[in-house]
Formats: sequence, C-alpha cells, structure tokens
Amino acid sequence: MYTGFYDNTWFMLVLPALFFSMYAQMKIKSTFSKYLQVPSQTGLTGSQVARFILDKNGLYNVRVENVAGSLTDHYDPRTEVVRLSQNVYGGSSIAAVSVAAHEVGHAIQHANSYFPLSLRSALAPVASFGSRLVWVFIFIGMIISPFFIDIGIALFLGVVLFQIVTLPVEFNASKRALEQLEAGIIDEESARGSKKVLNAAALTYVAATIVALAELLRLLAIFNRKR
Repeated sequence: MYTGFYDNTWFMLVLPALFFSMYAQMKIKSTFSKYLQVPSQTGLTGSQVARFILDKNGLYNVRVENVAGSLTDHYDPRTEVVRLSQNVYGGSSIAAVSVAAHEVGHAIQHANSYFPLSLRSALAPVASFGSRLVWVFIFIGMIISPFFIDIGIALFLGVVLFQIVTLPVEFNASKRALEQLEAGIIDEESARGSKKVLNAAALTYVAATIVALAELLRLLAIFNRKR
C-alpha cells in the first residue's frame, strides 16, 4: 500500500527531472543575463523591434506593453497584446530583441491560426484545473478508493498534454523570431547570440515537460499499487 508522498518512485523519477529543471532555470538566467549586456548593432529597443516586426506582418492591431518583473514576457491572445518586461521593453541588447521577437512570434502564430497554439489555448483551462486538484483526488484515493486516483490521473494527463503541446508552440515561435531578426534587424554575429538566448529559453519548456511526464509515471505507479 502507498504510505507517503516521497517513496522510491519520487526519487527515481521526479527528483532527476527536478534537477534538470533547476539546471534549465539557471541556464536561461545566466544566458539572458550575459546577452543582456551585449548591445545589438541596430540600437533598437525590444519594444521597437516588436512593433517593427508586428507592422511588417500587418499586425497593426496588436499592442506592445510593458509588464513588471523579469522574464515575465508573454503574448496574450485574448487581448492581442505583447507584454515585455522592463529589461526587454526598453533594452537594446541581444537578449532584449531576441525575447521581444519571440513573443511577436506568438502573435504571428495567432494571426495565422497556428493549430498547436489554438490547441494549447484550449488545453490551458483544463491544465490549470488539473494542476490545482490532482493531488486532492490522489489523497482522497489513498484513503477512500482507487477510483479517485483514476480521476487524479485523468486530470494530470491534461497537464502533461498541455506541456507537450507547448513544445512545438515555443520552438516555432523561436524559429519565426530568428527569421524575422535575420531579415535585416541583426547581423550574423548577433544572430548567434539570439540563438543561444532562445535555445536556453526552450530548454525550460523541455524541462517542464519532463517533470510533468515524471509526475505522471509516478501517479501511474501509485495507481498500480492501490490496485
């Protein structure tokens, strides 16, 4: 019978995934910090680059706004707003223009009805609901009936699917960003720096997916024990 949250499956599956996630977070922070100090040759700020790419692609309706925090940059498809953190919005570094272009990549995806982005948006409320309640059902299942563990696993499956779908969305946004930047905004040397920034960011999404998969495998192990 399952007797605790930290059994051998946690150490074998989840802990290594968490270590990899920590590495990914350190990688993006160090890479972002490094290229935050390297100016782009154009001198354009992140907000200016974002506006330029949006207008170039006919997305005049998409606004560019400043948002508090660091690495809080995102595109909101509901309001059609690209939100850039202070270092990115007003910065003219390689890191700033790379992140700005990446977020605009999501806006271009949205305008082009990119299917993985639409699917991720549809899965977002399911994943949010599941991530909040999965352990409630698991805990009830350990006490009352394995039926509730089934519900918990089903909910967490939505979380895993959301993370898996996020991968092509983020990779494609970075690809679009580099295409836009290399089309006259940055030179070849700066492009190499941009690739490093965007690859480091992508690693965090890979890590999040691995953690989610590890948690799912652990839940399946719990379910089998209760059977």
